[in-house]
Amino acid sequence: MTEKVKPVRAVYTLVVEVGRKPDDGLPETATGAALMCYASGVDEAEAVRETVAVLKQAGLAPLDVTGHGTLEERLAEGDEIGPDERDLMDRAGAENAVIVVQTTAFYD
Repeated sequence: MTEKVKPVRAVYTLVVEVGRKPDDGLPETATGAALMCYASGVDEAEAVRETVAVLKQAGLAPLDVTGHGTLEERLAEGDEIGPDERDLMDRAGAENAVIVVQTTAFYD
C-alpha cells in the first residue's frame, strides 16, 4: 500500500498591485493600491494563483504580483522579521490561507 505524501507547503510574501473596480473598498480618491500578503502554497506559483483568486473574490482587481520569497529566503537576504510578522506567516501556513497584512493606497 502506497502512502500519499502531502506536499510541503511554504508561506510566501507577495505584494499585489490592484487597480480600481466598483465597490472595491479602496478610498474614493485612490487610483489603486498595493497589498502585502502572506500566502501558503507548495510553490510560489500556487501561492500567487491562490492570492489572485482570493482578491478577485473580494472584489479587487489584481494587476501585478511581486514575490519576495519564503521566510527562510527573506532571512537569507537580510530582512528583519519581527515576532508579529512571523506569527502572521505561521497563521497563513497553519490555515492554508492568504492573509493581507498591509494595504497602501495610491493617489495621483
